[in-house]
Amino acid sequence: MPTVTFLPGFQKVEVPKGDSILSAARKAGLPVNVVCGGIGKCGKCVMFLKSGRTEFDNQRYEEFFTAEELHNGACLACRTYVIDDCQVFVPEQTLIQSQQILIDTLGHTVDLNPSVWKYHLQLKPPTLDNPISDLDRLLDGVHDAGGPVDKRIYAPLELLRRIPSVTRESGWNVTATIALVPGGYRLIHIEKGDTRKKMYGAAVDLGTTTIVVFLRDLTTGQVLGVTSNYNRQISCGEDILSRVNYGKLGGFPKLQALAAESINAAIQTAANAAGVDIDDIYEVVIAGNTIMTHILMGIDPSYMIHEPYVPVVRRALSTSASRIGLSVRPNGGIFIFPAVSDFIGGDIIADILASGMTGSSDISLMIDIGTNYEVVLGNNDWIFACAGAAGPALEGGEVLFGMRANPGAIEKVSIDPATLEPTFSTINNSNPLGICGSGLIDILAELLKACVIDRNGRINTAIPHPRIRPGPYYPEYVLVWKEKAGINKDIVITENDIKNLIMSKASTLAACTVLMNVAGITRTDIKTIYFAGGFGNYINKDHATTIGLIPEVSIDQIKNLGNGAAEGANMALLDRKKRKLLNEIAEKIGYIELNATPSFMDEYTRSAFLPHTDLSLFPTVERALQQCRIRVVNP
Repeated sequence: MPTVTFLPGFQKVEVPKGDSILSAARKAGLPVNVVCGGIGKCGKCVMFLKSGRTEFDNQRYEEFFTAEELHNGACLACRTYVIDDCQVFVPEQTLIQSQQILIDTLGHTVDLNPSVWKYHLQLKPPTLDNPISDLDRLLDGVHDAGGPVDKRIYAPLELLRRIPSVTRESGWNVTATIALVPGGYRLIHIEKGDTRKKMYGAAVDLGTTTIVVFLRDLTTGQVLGVTSNYNRQISCGEDILSRVNYGKLGGFPKLQALAAESINAAIQTAANAAGVDIDDIYEVVIAGNTIMTHILMGIDPSYMIHEPYVPVVRRALSTSASRIGLSVRPNGGIFIFPAVSDFIGGDIIADILASGMTGSSDISLMIDIGTNYEVVLGNNDWIFACAGAAGPALEGGEVLFGMRANPGAIEKVSIDPATLEPTFSTINNSNPLGICGSGLIDILAELLKACVIDRNGRINTAIPHPRIRPGPYYPEYVLVWKEKAGINKDIVITENDIKNLIMSKASTLAACTVLMNVAGITRTDIKTIYFAGGFGNYINKDHATTIGLIPEVSIDQIKNLGNGAAEGANMALLDRKKRKLLNEIAEKIGYIELNATPSFMDEYTRSAFLPHTDLSLFPTVERALQQCRIRVVNP
């Protein structure tokens, strides 16, 4: 088989002839940035062939490169196929960099009522006059200390094997750890002496791209550490669909192991920083989308991506850590949030819990936007939810200079309407390398308000300005001249980029409108709009309204949930009574399948303008655009 050598690290892998360079890179363990999932649409997996033979269609993908780059061997790893031994140079920006991961939560205060308890026991040793078995003696002691009755406590075999030695070696001075589990209680640990102060838990947001872990002291409720990292499954596919397809080819065991490794790494980092032994972590509560949690639990989710899109399980799940490879206390409990459908999973249930929207008669709209979006509308009486594909544009995919929220990403933009000169800021104040989602929303809104683009997203090339030019393929606006960029290229936004952004935002607004129509309400009935997740947390709320990403309401009615999935997981970790509420929320939700809703495409078409075909739905934006027209007529 041919050998592919990746420079500058000289990682070498053997792959079958005809495999893609991307497949070889994944085999070599390189975290390649493939926003589009490796279908040749995002242009982010750029590499340079230095020697050897490969097959790559230069003409088909030339829009992603300059002539000089193509001359130097530039190619897309996902569309380049190995013929024989070759050497490939991997630019730093082609690899997934440290991303701006949202860990902030609202920090709700809840009752400290965990599902795990420790009981310090000073037992009397057995005698001929009192020959009670070791297990009964231990469980009677738990009950006498205020715990559940012994008949309701299950003792697994591995704990039974520990009891005789631990009790006698400690002089019958032990601490028993009991957990509430479906159907009763479980003895999950027995140890010498009084260890009641060492009882910890972890709340996990299991995302498709990132993982966030909160380490909590279950005796005080205190946050001991917060860590985040990438979901290592990225090496098997950027998005959910590509991972499921990878799994269908025999990759589900690897995907499961990578999910567990990712959680373990984050927990270990938090525990090390807090000086906590991971063996003293007795429970992990996990909120994630339906497919991610199915994979973590080792359940095949492949049937979920085909009609009628039915999950294997919707209810909340519990198991022990050792059964899914989490490296906390082996008998420690794992609690997985319930789901509603293929795309309305535990992370959205956690968002709803964190928002508190089901505790009020006021109507709230909640939106979580990524490559896919989830929209929830409701109050304490009713809830409707839907989900759909926003496409990768709002996360930087299918945008020529789009990128993730990594250092060097342009995250905020303003454009002077008189001079058309931009002002921008980048993550970590690094040299600009591209534009992340929040920056793209800013550009779209600012170009519209400056009359550079019309409501269809067309760039007015008649404006005599050096930043507005025809471009090699599409009209474009130059945001950063190459002399000030970190990539030796002008960073531009093209008319095609704008088209892709409008398509993404139109899908989200159409989903909101469908839910409002189902509920029989209008935008004026909405009390609060919540943005959940990282993307929504960083975008300019006014600009989100200007482009028609969301229905128009007063800006002070738009609120950020922060990381609602992590917040909800924390609430369920600290207070077991919240878990009953989770099931109530899941059962109350009326799921609307957009693919089966005829009005969705009509609403999508109406939303495929800036901000919408009906400007009366956006009165504030309408007034701003009128001022734009006045400036054009009277420059």
